[in-house]
This record gives sequence, C-alpha cells and structure tokens, in this order.
Amino acid sequence: MEIYKYIVKRILQTIPLLIIVSLISFFIIRLSPVDPLAELRLNPSVSQETLQKESQRLGLDKPIIIQYGKWAKSFIKGDLGITSNGEKVSTKLKERIPNTILLTIIVIFLTWITGIPLGILAALKWKTSFDRILTVLTSIGMAIPSFFFAVLLLIFAVKTGWFPIGGLTSANFADMTFVGQVKDIAHHLVLPVTVLFTLSLAGLQRQMRANMLDVLDSDYVKFARAKGLSEFKVIYKHALRNAVNPLITLLGFEFAGLLSGAALTEYVFQYPGLGRLILEAVLKSDINLVMASLMMGAIMLVMGNLIADILLIITDPRIRVKS
Repeated sequence: MEIYKYIVKRILQTIPLLIIVSLISFFIIRLSPVDPLAELRLNPSVSQETLQKESQRLGLDKPIIIQYGKWAKSFIKGDLGITSNGEKVSTKLKERIPNTILLTIIVIFLTWITGIPLGILAALKWKTSFDRILTVLTSIGMAIPSFFFAVLLLIFAVKTGWFPIGGLTSANFADMTFVGQVKDIAHHLVLPVTVLFTLSLAGLQRQMRANMLDVLDSDYVKFARAKGLSEFKVIYKHALRNAVNPLITLLGFEFAGLLSGAALTEYVFQYPGLGRLILEAVLKSDINLVMASLMMGAIMLVMGNLIADILLIITDPRIRVKS
C-alpha cells in the first residue's frame, strides 16, 4: 500500500515540473521573430479558413500569457493542432513515439545486461590487463561523438551494403510474413542501436566499476569475508546489491540522454523517431509540433525517473522505510 501512495505522490510532484517545462519552451518559441504560421501560409494545401482557425486557436492577436493559456487548455483536451504540412500533430506523434520507445528499450536492455557484468569483472580484476584494456575501450566509447560515430557507420553501410541506410522498414514490409517483418525491423535497428549502445555502455560500465571497487573496500564486505562466506556470496549477495543501487537512480536519466543523443543519430540514419521529429520541427519553426514533441519528451523523462524510483524502493529496504 505504501508503494502506491509513493507513486501517486511522485506523479503529483511531476505536474509542476511539466508546467515549468511547457512555460519555458512556449515563451522561448513565442519570443522568437519567426512567424509560427509561416510554413502554413506557404503550403498551398492549407486553406485560408484553416489559417484563420489556427490563428484564433493559438490566440496570436492576444498577449503571450493568454496565448499560453489557450495552448495549455488545448493540450489538456488533446487538441494538439496541425503541423506546417497540414497534418495532425497527434497523428505524427503516434507514428514516432512507439519507434523511439522501441529504440530506447532495446538500447537500455543491451546496455544493462552488458555493462553491469563488465563493470563487475573490471572491478574484480582491478589493475590487470583485462581492466586496463576495458578502460581504454570505454574511454574511446565515451570520447566519440554520437553524430560522428553515426556518420562513420553510415559510410560503412553504404560501402558494404550489409545494412539498410534509412528508415525502420523496407519498401515491401507489408508483403512479408510476421517473422520476416521482425527480422526486417531488427536489421534496420542494428546501426542506430550500435551507436547509442556503444555510448551508453561506456558510461555505465565505468560507473559500475567505480561503485564495485568502492563497495569491495567497505567494512561489511571485509567482515563477510572474515566470517568465511564464499566469494560468490560476498560479491553477488552483499557487494553487488549496494553497488547497483546508485545506478538504478541513473536509469531515469537514460531516457533523456538517449532522447537527446538519438536526435542526431536518428537524423543521420533517417530513423522515424521522436528525436528526429523534434529536430526537424525546430528547423521548420513548427510550433505545434515542437511543443507537443517537447512535452512528450518531458513526460518520457518523468516516467523514466518514476520507474527508477520504484525499482530503487523495491531493491533498497532503507528507502522503503523512509518513503
């Protein structure tokens, strides 16, 4: 019962955060000299009646605070407006958000099942050749910019023809069997996942190594060894649990980090995700799309932090008591 109260409390605490994010984003975009309806005016498929309705909906003739109030009211009702191309913003988000969630979940899953064991091994083999080689490799992974690495892999894909260089599915995707569709999506995900996985793995492995080394030098681990417990129990029952807890807190920030890092990666590989959508919307000054995309990104970050907090309560009894 306590955990449900905590979840409700955390959700209520995120409401002011989302309001602040929307305020900052809205005012920055509105104070720019760019006409929010410039793209719509240049689009021949958008009628004057649509332009007038959109202008009235946004309240462009009203003070900026009233404009924000109109936008917030529409957002709460689910009316996200239309893009500069005349498409519904809600439709664009429904197309892109699942793709970003899929990419994020795969990267986080691969990062954790690889980074945690490597961090443990590096700590147990501290100052050995294995630890030094791993340190060099992770340093290189942390130093390579995601955009540069993505371009390198794109060139590699073009030269070899081993991987598709754009999109999430092939042209004949609808004609494939279910197994064929899964394989096709997996084939398209290889390059963007490799870029984001490499960058995320480096940081997680280094953090796990540092935490494990700190825990292994603690008094309670020394006491457990002095009691005659097996090395397996000392490492995986006592040390690992305390070393992993700080990493669980970072899990929520993985969503924000991947979303920002994925924007350029998605743009390079033409991956139809939310990060690429935000970047394209900013370049076009598409205010409806920018605001809706930013709010969805903020909600993803909040949900990631909430999941991390719940996992931390489950794994750490001390926090459970405090909450």
